[in-house]
Amino acid sequence: MSDTGRQGLGDKLSSAAKPDSEKSYLEQAGDFVKGKADAVASAVQPQQEKSTTQKIGDAISGDNTNRNIA
Repeated sequence: MSDTGRQGLGDKLSSAAKPDSEKSYLEQAGDFVKGKADAVASAVQPQQEKSTTQKIGDAISGDNTNRNIA
């Protein structure tokens, strides 16, 4: 389960598992938009309000820009 406005960890992993060379341009564009939207949502959501899976997903994807916000 993902936090409101966030891409779930499973969605991130399944998107990353399929190489771009096997995706249509539409799939690649969708992944790009979802990734950017998730990064923005990660940056504005306080760390203490994130679920454990979102914290893990942010750490893996590098979307942990607000990790020092208490």
